[in-house]
Amino acid sequence: MKNKRETYLQSVLKQGYSRRDFMKFATYMAAYMGLETSVVGQVARQLENTPRIPVIWEHYQECTCCSESFIRSDHPIVSDIILDKISLDYTLTLMAASGHQAEAAKHATMEKYHGEYILCVEGSVPLGDDGNYCCIAGRTAIDHLKEAAEGAAVIIAWGSCASNGCVQAAYPNPTEAVPIHKIIKNKPIVRVPGCPPIGEVMAGVIVHYVTFGTLPELDRLNRPKAFYAKRIHDSCYRRPYYDAGLFAESFDDENAKKGYCLYKVGCRGPMTYNSCGTIKWNNGVSFPIQSGHGCIGCSEDNFWDNGPFYERISSLNGFGIEASADQVGKATAAALGVGVTAHAIAANVAKRNELKNSIAEGTRNEKQVRED
Repeated sequence: MKNKRETYLQSVLKQGYSRRDFMKFATYMAAYMGLETSVVGQVARQLENTPRIPVIWEHYQECTCCSESFIRSDHPIVSDIILDKISLDYTLTLMAASGHQAEAAKHATMEKYHGEYILCVEGSVPLGDDGNYCCIAGRTAIDHLKEAAEGAAVIIAWGSCASNGCVQAAYPNPTEAVPIHKIIKNKPIVRVPGCPPIGEVMAGVIVHYVTFGTLPELDRLNRPKAFYAKRIHDSCYRRPYYDAGLFAESFDDENAKKGYCLYKVGCRGPMTYNSCGTIKWNNGVSFPIQSGHGCIGCSEDNFWDNGPFYERISSLNGFGIEASADQVGKATAAALGVGVTAHAIAANVAKRNELKNSIAEGTRNEKQVRED
């Protein structure tokens, strides 16, 4: 029976997409995973010949923003097909069945594909009061997680709730919420933090596993390096303003209107590792800093307890030229004077033009997606 499962290509064609659309999708995902163009053929062949891998998607203490992000990916095959083509056998949010039928579908998958299915987990797990703060079908989340994890090939912790506990685990953590890796110790777990993570990042992790049979390369926190290797600060278009010591002092001052760096009003970009500044959101149109709001560091551990969101970090150690906003400004003025500042401003004029072009390109892409 297992060999009768549809392949990924068969599922795509069944849904009305062409082989051309399929190849575009393979190229698109390879690019997001940071792979060379020579690997696109391998991605396509695997998706063409591999039977769909069953997926069980559990929901515990969370707000469902990870699922919402996933189904709103800007690529049509991600948003319209991938949920079907990865064979989503169980998810309380998206499946048609409910109650006993839903639980029966999950247990059938766990039994039939023991050791083969992907377990995706959205939400933290409460340990307090013997786990009774989160119960599904009369059983605690702890029981559900341990049962589903036992037969999983790999586990993907979606979002900051499953990856680090998020707001539920913030002080004083009344439910004693913990992330998935604090409970499951004997399975490979990839953490995909963010509140929520970017939809293309989520799709990329799954497609990598389907293509290569392994999880992508991970960092010391088990996050995929392709998406979490760089700080948001490193790819931020406002970075030249930071280097020049030009900062917004409040969200409504003239400096904010000029697009100066948001570090002094609390931006956590210098300490946050994520792809927001490169992949962006909503068809690549924008991300929080581009929209005028500082990064709150939602993909980092304990981000709810890392101080108020609208107060700047008092110091940044280990960033070379950056120590604090005031020091950067003073050093710039004292050492290099007006010339450096003028250079930084000129650089930002170019950055603004680049931003305008990026927004225009995003608008064109969005229009094209609608027309297709």
